[in-house]
Parts: sequence; structure tokens; C-alpha cells
Amino acid sequence: MTEQPEHTTHRKIIHIDMDAFYASVEQRDNPELRGKALVVGGSPDGRGVVATASYEARKYGIHSAMSARVAKKLCPHAIFVRPRFAEYKEVSRHIREIFSRYTDLIEPLSLDEAYLDVTEDKLNIGSAIEIAQQIKQAIKDELNLTASAGVSINKFVAKIASDINKPDGLKFIGPSSIESFMEKLPVEKFHGVGKVTAQKMKGMNLHTGFDLKQLSEAEMTRHFGKAGRFYYQIVRGIDNRPVQPHRETKSMGAEDTFAYDLADIDEMHAELDKLAIKVVERLQRYELKGRTITLKIKYSDFKQITRNQSFTTPIADLETIVQTVKQLLAQTDQDKKIRLLGISLSNFNEVSPAFKENNGQLRLF
Repeated sequence: MTEQPEHTTHRKIIHIDMDAFYASVEQRDNPELRGKALVVGGSPDGRGVVATASYEARKYGIHSAMSARVAKKLCPHAIFVRPRFAEYKEVSRHIREIFSRYTDLIEPLSLDEAYLDVTEDKLNIGSAIEIAQQIKQAIKDELNLTASAGVSINKFVAKIASDINKPDGLKFIGPSSIESFMEKLPVEKFHGVGKVTAQKMKGMNLHTGFDLKQLSEAEMTRHFGKAGRFYYQIVRGIDNRPVQPHRETKSMGAEDTFAYDLADIDEMHAELDKLAIKVVERLQRYELKGRTITLKIKYSDFKQITRNQSFTTPIADLETIVQTVKQLLAQTDQDKKIRLLGISLSNFNEVSPAFKENNGQLRLF
């Protein structure tokens, strides 16, 4: 017998994801960029990393976190522009205001996506699908941008659903169809399964949700650690995580484990560029500035080290973070291959308005 979720009354969860957010804002604000292959982040000379790309650029295979050098090769006529995080933050704030018309249970994941729990909505609409439609329309009318929405009974499935009909999509996956949907899903599409884990799963001949379902919970935990229990549950449509507007933390950062160990300094720099963009975006959301930058490194032999630098004044700008972590990297063993890199900011001595609004709590990404 299939295990059932604990909740007898299903939650109504919406995942909203803006379509090519940074690129769409740039195209909205500059008519000359509309319909063009646009890359936000990096530069035409191949430096840096892609933050996002317009759908016109994505047709050439360009995607976020790709090095600008590769993006330029794929699409020589692509237009590169610098990110305008202050503008993206203002647009994100307006989007958040639209969300708050319907619910206070909002969990932002970044500037361009969030979970909403509308089990009990402020306007007594009752239908999560109708609320998602109204939110999409409000974003289009008030900001001249499009968003995609996924609707389901839990966060995991709602997030997957939002990606199905992009751009400007809306997908509902109801309780009765969740398990069959999850069985057909490729393992790399499971949110939380990164490149390394997906590679390991395929090496075990686990290619879809159906394959994962053949393993017991004990087997999943043995192969994948604590995450194994989560995979065991979500492949059965079970995800009881609540939408959490606030979560306390004293640092904010991002890290990534690579599909293969990095030995080339240019690759390391490209990964640091990518991570720095994520960190700055998260700092912008809460109007935070930190005095301490920390670089985390895990080598191929699993030895882990951290290096940090503190400043007399709080910082949050991309250029300073990128320069600092690359300097910190240069002070480490350059002959060892790297399995993981991470960047974080801490020592938030300035209390921002967003921090006060959240009752002194920050969301940990």
C-alpha cells in the first residue's frame, strides 16, 4: 500500500518563477534589446559568467552559470549587459507586494521566485489555480513582465510544475496524478538532486522516479545520506515542509559541489563568479551588507578549509566579493584539485529595514 501524506486536508501551494527575470527587465526597459539574444552578466571579451539569458539567447544553448567565453562562442552576435541588481530588487519588491495581497505565507527563494501557501487566502478566493492566474495577470499588467506558476499540494511538486510550461506558463498537478508524474520524472529534474548526485544515481541504473521507488528507505539513506529519506518521500508525493517566511541565520552564502574535480584556475574563477552573483542577489533581497567574506574549499581528498577577510566597512557589491574570494583562493594550495567552492558573507552589523520587517530574522538560502 502506498504511504499517504500526513495531512488529510491538502495544502494549496503555488510556486511563482519569473521568466528570464534579469533579461526580461533589461528588454522591458530598453526597446532596442527586445527580440535580441541578450546575456546578462559576463562580457563580450569572455570574462565572467552568465547570470541569465533571454529566451532568444537560450535557443543557442546559453544558460545561467555558463562562462561568458562559451556563451560568446555559441552565439557570436549575443549582446552582453551588466546586471542591475538595484533595479531587479525594486521589481522583486513590487512582485512581493502582489503576493502579499493574497497571503502572508511567502517564502522567497531568490529575487525572482517564491513559494506561496494559499490554503487560506486573504480574499477568500479558495482556488489556488485562480490565485495563480490573478498573480500572473497582475505581474503582467503592473510590471509588463511574465511569470510561470506551478500549483500543487506541496512545495516540491509545485516547483517542478512551474517549469513545465515556461515561459508564461501555469501547471496544476493534483493529488491523484502526483505519483504517476513523479515516476516518469528523470532524476536530474528532481529539485535538490545536483549534477554529482544525478551522476551517482545513473551509475546505479537509477534514471527516473520509478527507478528510485524500487529502493527501500534504508537503501536510499545508505546510498545518499540524510537526503535519501527526502528522496524516498518526494518520489511518493510526500513533502510536508511548510512554507517558511522567516528562518534565522547569521550568514548568507552559496556553494556548489562539482561534477568533476576542478584543476584549472579559469574554471575555478568562473565558478566563483557564478557563486558571487547568487550571494549578491540574496544580500540585495534583504538589503544586507557584511563585513566578513569567507571562501570555503573542499579538495578532491575531502580535506576542507576556509579563508576569510574582514573589512572596516560593510560591503555587498559584486566586484569586491569577486576580487576578494579570488585573492583568498590565490593564497591556497594551487596544485590540489577542488571538489567544492563556497562563498558567504557574515558580520551583518547594519540592521536593514528588511531585517526589521522580518522581526530580526533572515532567510537562509
